[in-house]
Amino acid sequence: MKRALITGITGQDGSYLAELLLDKGYKIYGLKRRTSTENYENIKHILNEIEFISGDLSDLSSLIQAVKLSKPDEVYNLGAQSFVADSWPQPVYTAKVTGLGVLNILEAVKMVKPDARFYQASSSEMFGKVVETPQKETTPFYPRSPYGAAKVFGHWITVNYRESYDLFACSGILFNHESPRRGIQFVTRKVTDAVARIKCGLQSELRLGNLDAKRDWGFAGDYVKAMWLMLQQEKPDDFVVATGKTNTVRELVEIAFNHVGLNWEEHVIQDPAFMRPAEVDLLLGDPQKAKKELKWEPKVTFEELIKMMVEHDLKKYGE
Repeated sequence: MKRALITGITGQDGSYLAELLLDKGYKIYGLKRRTSTENYENIKHILNEIEFISGDLSDLSSLIQAVKLSKPDEVYNLGAQSFVADSWPQPVYTAKVTGLGVLNILEAVKMVKPDARFYQASSSEMFGKVVETPQKETTPFYPRSPYGAAKVFGHWITVNYRESYDLFACSGILFNHESPRRGIQFVTRKVTDAVARIKCGLQSELRLGNLDAKRDWGFAGDYVKAMWLMLQQEKPDDFVVATGKTNTVRELVEIAFNHVGLNWEEHVIQDPAFMRPAEVDLLLGDPQKAKKELKWEPKVTFEELIKMMVEHDLKKYGE
């Protein structure tokens, strides 16, 4: 039985990855921070199949202990301060967890279980003010947020440990990936939740920032398969994981409101408060390397994804 240690296991990606690995017969260990309130909503259906270990990405000693206890064959580092907008008011915290946290867990793996295979959750936000379109593994990074900058450090320190210590360490440069388990502060879920609430008469308007921002959106359940596939290869490498298609926030809004028979223009208000200090206008990934070498393909279309999320939120409010 293979053993996997997952940081960020209670998040969207962690929950889908845990399901995938359990289906493949893995023993799952989940790193969890000590907090006054626990949120197991995404993994409540598999809670009794996960062994939790207390630890924090900003505390190396706790990570060393976690690796000792779990003796993992595979380590998936999905934990982070992952909301881009929060990285401006919380830049130091973001750098510690999203950036230095990667170094801490790599160091723990190197010291305790150097034969473990390591996955780092890199991000399309590293490309930021893009220098070429579409973005691929060789595209230079130009981050436009403290979050993006922290992710760049995490990415390059993973490459550095791979080349310096011969660790099997991979980074998945994942473009935006969503699901009904996405946090409410992210724009896709903010929209689908608001559409459901408006349809149910619980609110009347939705305030958003830049409607022209373009993103490459996919389904998180598809993307975690790529994470696993990276750690099954003969040699470690980095891969862009994306759909290769782009949509605007406006198109996202249109699909969501149309699905419940509403005119979005009657409810959506553009609010300067939701504009980023430095906007990322266009992110579009080139997944050809992942398709060719990992034999990976996204299955859920953008329209199917948004409708899936709207339906989930409608059920939540009783529709």
